[in-house]
Amino acid sequence: MPIVTVQQGPRSVELKRELVARITDAFVDAYKIPADTVQVWINETPADSWGSAGTLTADK
Repeated sequence: MPIVTVQQGPRSVELKRELVARITDAFVDAYKIPADTVQVWINETPADSWGSAGTLTADK
């Protein structure tokens, strides 16, 4: 059973639904497995809790 972990900043529920559906479809197509065997875990980090190039994402 594939488990996909997505790490990202906050997104709307609608966008997350679409992402989970597309990731699931990709595994079903590529691996020829049932959709109910694919799990997608979304870890969201607030913009004030991560950064890049020395700057918090919230400050950009």
